[in-house]
Amino acid sequence: MPRPRPDGAGTRLADIAVQAKVSEATVSRVLNGKPGVSAGTRQAVLTALDLMGYERPQRLRQRSNGLVGLVTPELDNPIFPAFAQAIEKALTQHGYTPVLCTQLPGGAPEDEFTELLIDRGVSGIVFVSGLHADVTARMDRYTRLTDRGLPIVLLDGYSDQIDAPFISPDDRLAARLAVQHLVDLGHERIGMAVGPRRFVPVIRKIEGYRQSMAQLLGTAEVDELISHSLFSVEGGQAAAVKLLERGCTGIVCASDLMALGVIRACRDRGLQVPDDVSVVGFDDSPLIAFTDPPLTTVRKPIGAMASAAVETLVEEINGAPAKHVELVFQPELVVRGSTGSGPLVNR
Repeated sequence: MPRPRPDGAGTRLADIAVQAKVSEATVSRVLNGKPGVSAGTRQAVLTALDLMGYERPQRLRQRSNGLVGLVTPELDNPIFPAFAQAIEKALTQHGYTPVLCTQLPGGAPEDEFTELLIDRGVSGIVFVSGLHADVTARMDRYTRLTDRGLPIVLLDGYSDQIDAPFISPDDRLAARLAVQHLVDLGHERIGMAVGPRRFVPVIRKIEGYRQSMAQLLGTAEVDELISHSLFSVEGGQAAAVKLLERGCTGIVCASDLMALGVIRACRDRGLQVPDDVSVVGFDDSPLIAFTDPPLTTVRKPIGAMASAAVETLVEEINGAPAKHVELVFQPELVVRGSTGSGPLVNR
């Protein structure tokens, strides 16, 4: 059954106006493609049309601010689909059509996706946890983009070689929040399970961990309490084996998936979480509250980071000069069931 057209006879502009929370005159201007309506108001009217089941007029269906590329790592880690969804929603609200490029093991590398997006004439690109987060990677791949005037924004990583805006969580604070929580519970042998040491978020989390261990416990030598592995369940499990052998009763993890691997390693050794070992994740990925036990984690502010990334990119697309600036967002400790009293409390 065809959808009714809002610009046809009998259309109730008043209903659309109520749904969009604007005047009937504004609805009329949007439907007729008239100027003088802000982008946010225009999008509100279009959203109201969609929600009420009206077919958009042809002139509006053709209206688009263009394509924006979104390059993400593999989607096996639920934090990346969450980022992609939040960024795509924000782009759509600004009238842009997102083009999602997902890197898979053995698939097209980031540089190939970038060339593909440029060939498609994208207005800008958002990179999530890309090569900009790898201190061993060449950054000229990004400087070539900025030199040609293509707006880019980079999430979860940083380089002083790229003249572009960066959006990051405060990884040092994230580590401190986790260590502080475990110290408050009475743990003093606290290990850290993290990814490869070449990534900026890993470097920063380790810095925060070292500072916290020194300030809160007076533990200056922590090298043996840091275990590097992959950002995966299997990686967390492998990292945990070393940390458990070294007597850790609390383990801070660089991702929620690694934390699930740590819990698996504990159970393989007959240890209970949190009775014997407390585990803290990072990200607060979707559904992580429903694990067994529900995971205590440090929440990455996905919504705020995604909104800032899109707002910054749109400003660049609209002519604002690119700034070499890093916007840092504060994480939040979310206490659930995977952490409990440590040996100091139980003495």
